[in-house]
Amino acid sequence: MAYRQVLLLAAAAIAAAILLVPASAQVFIVGDAAGWTLKYPAIWTDGKAFVVGDSLMFMYPSNKHNVMEVTGPDFKACNVTGKALGTWNSGSDTVPLAKARRRWFVCGVGNHCAQGMKFLVVTADSSAQAPAAPPSSSASFVSGAVSQAMAAAGAIVAAALMF
Repeated sequence: MAYRQVLLLAAAAIAAAILLVPASAQVFIVGDAAGWTLKYPAIWTDGKAFVVGDSLMFMYPSNKHNVMEVTGPDFKACNVTGKALGTWNSGSDTVPLAKARRRWFVCGVGNHCAQGMKFLVVTADSSAQAPAAPPSSSASFVSGAVSQAMAAAGAIVAAALMF
């Protein structure tokens, strides 16, 4: 009987360890449902935490838009005639966020940048804790905290019973 309890607690400890592993990389669709178009919401990056390993997916009609990565000053001035750091124009482009840094993206077609098709992404190091989105309710936060505490307690008990 004690053997089964030890196995059960060991399984609980392993499950807890797996659940506590950080989330994997995310693919962010730029503009969400609006996509990378003139209807792109200017507040799209608000509340999002970008970390190394994530990527941006730009979805847009390739005959109407493009994606340019520019410098900070060119971003501020909507200068799309300067030297771009990168240009994409397939209509379905994925840009990996491989380093912790600031990156500025604009649409280089016509005056689209001046009309709001631009944004800044600040990518944090994946080893640093990215700010988490607030929980949807205090009940879900408490439930999550209790679950984590119970998992940790189970792991400690399992370890104690093994020795």
